[in-house]
Amino acid sequence: MAKNPKRTQAYPPEAPASRLQVAERTEAYGAAQSEGGGMRHWLNFRDVFQATPVTRIDLIRAGVNAADFKNFVSSLDIQQEKIFLMLDIATATVNRKASRNEPLSREDSEKVVGMAKLIGQVEAMLDESGDPEAMPGFDAARWLTSWMGQPVPALGGASPSQYMDTIEGQAMIARLLSAMQTGAYA
Repeated sequence: MAKNPKRTQAYPPEAPASRLQVAERTEAYGAAQSEGGGMRHWLNFRDVFQATPVTRIDLIRAGVNAADFKNFVSSLDIQQEKIFLMLDIATATVNRKASRNEPLSREDSEKVVGMAKLIGQVEAMLDESGDPEAMPGFDAARWLTSWMGQPVPALGGASPSQYMDTIEGQAMIARLLSAMQTGAYA
């Protein structure tokens, strides 16, 4: 498989996250409450992971608010441009739409929802196979974005970030995470 030349770097939980946990995360990532008091659903990563495909499709069609996405990305321990490049979302587009409080396109929203689903998968993996109480400060979003920049032997030495710009690539990363959970890849 040819590598994209612009890429230079690289279940079911016991209970869904409580409203308080979702509110804390949303506040930490700077996202606003939606009208009617509901949260921006894509920031509730576990719910996105557990959602039906129809629910995720509805979320994608509604569009991810660009300002919320930009605030979320700025909260990670990685440069915004690296996340935008990884997802193949134009920085100028995010900035323009964020300044106008507009949603991202369906194509870009699909990539963001796919990343949210992967973060939710990591959260569920920790609940299922780890000891969440032993890691109270663990941030699945930060861990995932850091891990995605590292070369992975199961990908022939490529980093997972090189595959995040397509839905098929994100599905491959999801399968890799599942394999890691079972110990198939050390």
